[in-house]
Amino acid sequence: MSKTIFQRIIDREIPGKIEHEDDQCIVLHDIQPQAPVHLLIVPKRVIARAADSAPSDEQLLGHLITTAGVVAKKLNLDRGFRLVINNGPDACETVPHLHVHMLASRQMGWPPG
Repeated sequence: MSKTIFQRIIDREIPGKIEHEDDQCIVLHDIQPQAPVHLLIVPKRVIARAADSAPSDEQLLGHLITTAGVVAKKLNLDRGFRLVINNGPDACETVPHLHVHMLASRQMGWPPG
C-alpha cells in the first residue's frame, strides 16, 4: 500500500505547514480550510479510520484530543473550537489515515453537517 499524504508529510517527503509536532502526532494547517483556523491533528502511527481503531490505540487517540487543547492555548482560541473525525465515504473521509479536524475562529452551526 502506498503512503498517505500525511505519512509523506511526516516523513518530510513533501512539505506541509506544521503548527505543532511531538513524538506521537503532527498538527498541520489544512490546505482547503473550512474555517479561519483549520488544523489537522494526525497521529504518526497509521490508523486507517476510527472504526478500525483497537483498544491498544486508546492512549494515542486520547493524546490527539489533549494535543488539541495544547494547540488551542498556543493559538489563543479562547472562544472555542470544534473537533471532527470523519469515518468512511458518507462522512467525507478522503484520506485513509485517521485525523482530527480542529476548526476555530468562526461561529459554528448546529447541527453540523
